Amino acid sequence: MSQGRLLDIAIREFGAKGLEGASTRGIAAAAGTAMSSITYHYGGKDGLYLAAADHIAQHMAEEMADALAAEAGVGEDDAEGARAALHRLIGRLVEKMAGDDTADSSLFILREQYSPGEAFERIWAGMMGQLMKRLADLVCVATGAPGLAARIATVTLMGQAMAVRASRAAVLRLLEVEELDAPTLHTLKARITSNMDAILDRMVAEEQQ
Repeated sequence: MSQGRLLDIAIREFGAKGLEGASTRGIAAAAGTAMSSITYHYGGKDGLYLAAADHIAQHMAEEMADALAAEAGVGEDDAEGARAALHRLIGRLVEKMAGDDTADSSLFILREQYSPGEAFERIWAGMMGQLMKRLADLVCVATGAPGLAARIATVTLMGQAMAVRASRAAVLRLLEVEELDAPTLHTLKARITSNMDAILDRMVAEEQQ
């Protein structure tokens, strides 16, 4: 039994039941390992919970690091390049949020959003924080808006991508589909891109007034 599989199962159980509700005995049984293995490697449930957070952070880095690095060359005076980078990064996020493989980790993170602790700090210190800060920087470049205004706009841009996962059941019901197939996802991404441009265009106009 790999530690990766154990942590995947732990993420699923902690996401569904929370730290207090999840059982290390149940996690061990589902992973096909002994309770003593969890104690040995992680010291107990709290240690396993933090390791699960680290595992999520690592997975996020694997999924987004290349995309983020590809946009590192956007200059501070390249408004057009910054907007294109925002399109690509948010589009990548929408694709990831549409996939079923993010369900367990998203629920884990959602619980931490409501009551953030050390686990959230570990996730934020990884790709989550890096990505959101880079998006805010790109909004600054794309619009000329000051820092706070750009960060607030980043919340709205990110929210469109996050809704694809956080409101998954409602999204599917509203769209009258059973899954986000390729054509539906393409249309959804196009709409989000148009929304992004409308927000950015408005910010540019405000800065020029």
